[in-house]
Amino acid sequence: MPRPMRVLLLTPPMTQLNTPYPATAYLTGFLRQHAERLDLVVEQADPAIELFSRLFSRLELERLAVDLKARSREGLPECLSHFLEHAEAYARTVEPTIRLLQGREPSLALRIAARTYLPEGPRFRSLSTTGGDSEATLSWAFGTMGTADQARHLASLYVDDLADVMREALDPHFELSRYGERLAASASSFDALALALEGPPTRVDVLLDELTMELYARHRPDVVALTAPFPGNVYGAFRIARTLRRSSPGTRLVLGGGYVNTELRSLSEPRVFDYFDFVTLDDGERPLLALLEHLAAPEDATRTLLRTFVRREGSVVFDSDPRHHDVPFRDTGTPTYDGLPLDHYVSLVEMLNPMHRLWSDGRWNKVTLAHGCYWKKCSFCDVSLDYIGRYEGAAPSAVVDRMQALIAETGQSGFHLVDEAAPPAGLRAMADTIIGRGLTVTYWGNIRFEKAFTPELVKRLASSGCVAVSGGLEVASDRLLDLMQKGVTVEQVARVTRAFADAGVMVHAYLMYGFPTQTEAETVDALERVRQLFEAGCIQSAFWHRFACTIHSPVGQDPSRFGITLRPSVGATFAQNEVAFDDPTGCDHDRLGHGLRRALYNYMLGLGLDTDVRRWFEPEGRVKRSTVPRDLISRALGGR
Repeated sequence: MPRPMRVLLLTPPMTQLNTPYPATAYLTGFLRQHAERLDLVVEQADPAIELFSRLFSRLELERLAVDLKARSREGLPECLSHFLEHAEAYARTVEPTIRLLQGREPSLALRIAARTYLPEGPRFRSLSTTGGDSEATLSWAFGTMGTADQARHLASLYVDDLADVMREALDPHFELSRYGERLAASASSFDALALALEGPPTRVDVLLDELTMELYARHRPDVVALTAPFPGNVYGAFRIARTLRRSSPGTRLVLGGGYVNTELRSLSEPRVFDYFDFVTLDDGERPLLALLEHLAAPEDATRTLLRTFVRREGSVVFDSDPRHHDVPFRDTGTPTYDGLPLDHYVSLVEMLNPMHRLWSDGRWNKVTLAHGCYWKKCSFCDVSLDYIGRYEGAAPSAVVDRMQALIAETGQSGFHLVDEAAPPAGLRAMADTIIGRGLTVTYWGNIRFEKAFTPELVKRLASSGCVAVSGGLEVASDRLLDLMQKGVTVEQVARVTRAFADAGVMVHAYLMYGFPTQTEAETVDALERVRQLFEAGCIQSAFWHRFACTIHSPVGQDPSRFGITLRPSVGATFAQNEVAFDDPTGCDHDRLGHGLRRALYNYMLGLGLDTDVRRWFEPEGRVKRSTVPRDLISRALGGR
């Protein structure tokens, strides 16, 4: 009797450390629906969190200290000098501190908060950046009773110190949430990745190679599929594939994920297939199912592929049978975290702002109300791609069914809605279902700040467990919002965000600068509007993103409509997404970026809200006074 086909789904290093990236959980849940029909065994693992656990261990730090002591101490970076001076303390404290961040050693918080347990390196200077001493900063952030949170913030700074040490001493490409990002980000050529993969291995490489072999021995897979959602885990994906290719050449290797879907749509580099057999695009359910059906019966001509790159006779071929159709969103099944070490994820509290903590603190189950974006008009967004352009909702009752299944599996009732933009009607129906079933859940997610979010709806969402929302205010300029077809105005955003804030729901605003034709004056005016939103209590958190033109967005596909000219891109055989452009407006946006970020940092701490926004651009250069009335947002809110 033939044995089942064994499929292993992996998230390569590095992604966020507090919770599993959801791709393998979704695909595992889906493929297990077809396991009996196809005779499959489907498992998942997370080498990213396993690599972190191995690096941040007593054994590894002791080995690192021995290696560093053998080197010359002349010219050592400060982080390495501090580590060597306190190497014994780091080795003694690392594993208990990681257990604290995993929620497994809560009593240690008292010792860490006393500031006598951890060796405090350069990262701890951030405690004094508000202008006072570190104890005052901690007291402001956590009060006198917030011992657990205060300890986790100190422990997170300790982990950041060690990450700096590892980057300097072990691998220049290593960071906590990304690994080799610069090798893959907008890499039109495969050369840099190939050179790093085939060059002398770093210590991090060696540890990942060892982990890969352990995973192979544990699961004995016939097929290994890796998801690469970001540039920061592309190198890790190729490193794992390299090890498997050399140790088990019969194992079939598949690459997919968000990075592939955006960056590799024009893939023509044959060397990619020295590492992978197949590269799939867009939602993975149907392409992966078609691929497994094909591998189960390769002689059957009816078993065809969907949106899959392969190498044939030395050339890259895109194989996609149009008779295949994507799996309806309602039929993708319930994600499962079975097989993932949920007690190993670490909750870092690196930033004092409570909204930013949602990204890195706590383990959140992931659910989705709808596939794609119901608006899909924003000119900066990749609306031509499937993950945005194909909108399909699920019945709210089915979403809540999935929530209840995940609560039963994980024992945790916190949810991150990973929609591109959660639809208001779907949120209302989901909230009604949660309340009707008497469930206690906590959730947050991304929305559009549109007028459908009335105070009445917002209160209903808060009653059902909504604690935070994020959304795009982008350029904070009505002229530019209209140009980018955002479908909102600044005053509308003020009213919607105030409704959420009044209901006790935290609000994070995505902001953008450097959009085509944006002037320096418009950027200064945008900051003034943002200042007023913070001052009015409408938003509690925000982040400035530098505009990037992508080839899949309306700006990239019709640049003349936005007054810019794209620079030619020649010879791209690997990644192709972001494209350089010339804007005749001539504004030096890079000069303004530091001031924008500095202003936000202070606004989130409640500082500088009563000063002229021009202050933040000094000493980089003088800018013109904002022309925005200082009571604009107040008037939009009816004088409140």
